[in-house]
Amino acid sequence: MFESFSAEILARAQFAFTVSFHIIFPAFTIGLASYLAVLNAQWLRTRDETYLRLFEHWKKIFAVAFGMGVVSGIVMSYQFGTNWSVFSDKAGPVIGPLLAYEVLSAFFLEAGFLGIMLFGREKVGDGLHMLATAIVAVGTLASAFWILSVNSWMQTPQGFAMNAAGQFVPEDWWAIVFNPSFPYRLVHMVLAAFLTTAFVVGAVGALHLLRDRGDRCARRNFSMAMWMAVLVTPLQIFAGDLHGINTLEHQLAKVMAMEGHFDSHPDGAPLYLFGIPDQENQRLDYAVGVPKLSSLILKHDLDAPLDGLDTVSREDQPPVGIVFWSFRIMVALGFAMLGSGSGRWCGGCRAGYMTAAGCTVPPSPWGHRAS
Repeated sequence: MFESFSAEILARAQFAFTVSFHIIFPAFTIGLASYLAVLNAQWLRTRDETYLRLFEHWKKIFAVAFGMGVVSGIVMSYQFGTNWSVFSDKAGPVIGPLLAYEVLSAFFLEAGFLGIMLFGREKVGDGLHMLATAIVAVGTLASAFWILSVNSWMQTPQGFAMNAAGQFVPEDWWAIVFNPSFPYRLVHMVLAAFLTTAFVVGAVGALHLLRDRGDRCARRNFSMAMWMAVLVTPLQIFAGDLHGINTLEHQLAKVMAMEGHFDSHPDGAPLYLFGIPDQENQRLDYAVGVPKLSSLILKHDLDAPLDGLDTVSREDQPPVGIVFWSFRIMVALGFAMLGSGSGRWCGGCRAGYMTAAGCTVPPSPWGHRAS
């Protein structure tokens, strides 16, 4: 079966599986670390047992997810050398130090204070325990900073030269780290991590509320998660729009594939809501679109021209089907989150979830149950 696949396709498939599995855990733990810091700070400020119960519950889940992220990340780093050895050789002088900075300045920070956060409250006191919890949260954000810098440089490289061996060698580290797409990718990823945490935490709270609508710990859990969703989702949509405009400037072919524009549109490009890309014949079948809306979104001008894939050679075109549908799924999920957060917020206000008090009776395996 696999004899018909090239080594490159198999390497891509294996690496795609590893990356897809790995990203689940950092996308969750980046936001969860900040949530734990907020819970702990609220506990110290109010001495409300609800916050402490939630902190103790979610810190165990964080520990497991953090460990899985480390293990799967190690596998991914090995695959840089096994699956993409030529890339690692050519780009290693740039991406190697950046990955090392992530380990030295961020991962060690997280791992060094994780044990104190998990087990040290009674040993170091509330103040130092809060500091350790905050440092873990900062460490996860610092990890995102360096990893997104590497990924962004691979997309929009600058600040390098080529040596005699054909390697990328650094000339300006400031330009390398803060490459043109880095700020947009970093903001987009961090907001995505906060949204991931918000909906996981909110879903757990909602499940317990379905079982017992009087569970005040679940109410607090659900309330905090939905407030995060309400606040962050519009920011994410705005950041995504800015990221798209940045991509239009630096990776035009990717935007063409996202929009399904096989043909150039000199008088304004439509926004295709649906279609089946046929890359072989360079057309979008069964297209359903809104005239000129793509030009309005990307260039803020209904009549702005947009080039199509007819200006890009076949060998340089991205796989349109994957890019086209992945983008639409992402946008659909974004607006679904916006609707879910807004709807749950309004419903939660009517049901009293947003002002739930702390727990008042002895704990259950989940936390406290209201009488």
